[in-house]
Amino acid sequence: MWFQLLSLLLLPLWTEGSDEIHSLEYIYTALSKPIGLPGIYEFTAMGILNDKEIDYYNSQEKLKIPRQEWMKERLDENYWGKGTQSRRSKEQWFKVNVNILMDRMRHNSSDIHVLQWRHGCKGVQQPDGSLKFKEGFDQYSYDGEDFLSFDESNSRWIAPVPAAQPTKKKWDDSQTLNQYTKGYLQKECMDWLSKFMYYGEVDLRKHSPPKVFVFAKKSKNPGNMVLHCLATEFYPKDVVVEIYRNGIALTERDGVLSTGVRPTGVRPDRENPDERPEETFQLKKSLEIPENDDREYSCKINHRALKEPVHKTWDRTCCDCKDNKIGIIVGVLLVILLAAVGGIVFFLYKQGIIVKNKAQGSKDNDSGHGSSNSNSNENLNGGKQSPNGSDSSSNNFEEENPLMNVKGSTDSGKSSVQNEKC
Repeated sequence: MWFQLLSLLLLPLWTEGSDEIHSLEYIYTALSKPIGLPGIYEFTAMGILNDKEIDYYNSQEKLKIPRQEWMKERLDENYWGKGTQSRRSKEQWFKVNVNILMDRMRHNSSDIHVLQWRHGCKGVQQPDGSLKFKEGFDQYSYDGEDFLSFDESNSRWIAPVPAAQPTKKKWDDSQTLNQYTKGYLQKECMDWLSKFMYYGEVDLRKHSPPKVFVFAKKSKNPGNMVLHCLATEFYPKDVVVEIYRNGIALTERDGVLSTGVRPTGVRPDRENPDERPEETFQLKKSLEIPENDDREYSCKINHRALKEPVHKTWDRTCCDCKDNKIGIIVGVLLVILLAAVGGIVFFLYKQGIIVKNKAQGSKDNDSGHGSSNSNSNENLNGGKQSPNGSDSSSNNFEEENPLMNVKGSTDSGKSSVQNEKC
């Protein structure tokens, strides 16, 4: 069998009012040499069904294993045994071909290079529950750039870079290979997609509706703030998020920026490098606006788990803008307090009281038993900080902020989009 691989993540399979589309894909990633980091292997392979990881293999354990309970229950040991042998063969194929490409491109072996392959198929669900073939994909990438892709309609390979031309010519000269590739995408892949959909029907049809938050944060540009529309913890990954101004949907031309759809789950850490992320997603769209903008802004989210779109109006909340106002108020009060203290000190000095106290304090300090040093040290060490050394006012803000209660928003291991919330 010919072996191949990934370059782009799945494009959204669902938009408002579209047919329900299901997908099966396999992704293989090979490094030119091991890099010695936990959870990153010289070779990995995985199967993905409707954005859910269903099987996995890496060059350390060298076993194809199930990632869903229903895969483990419905597929026998023979399936996993053959799958393991197939993945081991692919691992060797990738090891050879990474070196071939490095030589062809005259790349230094001291650097890390990556060869990837992604192939699979998409099907549209019919009224009777069956799946109709929509499209197939068979793509390679090298160091993150497109290298080769299969043109299913014309049964030929496309080479976007000169270094891929020799491979394109060799593969196009083999009509048997191209016919096999097309047949696999349109028939065999679709058969497995239908079978897996049947096996995991209950789990695969579980949908999680998005949680929606609309808020603003201080912009780096003076006089501006950034309005955020965040949809999080939804599944499947396909979602429609729009920012509205006075009832009119805004686009990229209006300055709307998007993070793109990202996983919500926990990233692998050093203690558990193979920890699987939660299978939910998030997306945030943002728009920079003037602080004095009094127009109405809202956020509209549509997702297949919702009975109807969510339309949430911004309540003028600005996370760190409020802190700035509080800081100004505290600053003004502090100035007033200092002025009052200064007045009292001046009055005491005029009355001769301050001179007398200074003399008494001096005597205590000379003896080494003055209470003023003791009190000063207590204030310096603990006056404005909690026992763990963090600022107590900051801790209170996090505990009281309602957005902080969203799962994962304060966890340093969560996705960066979550950490950017108020």
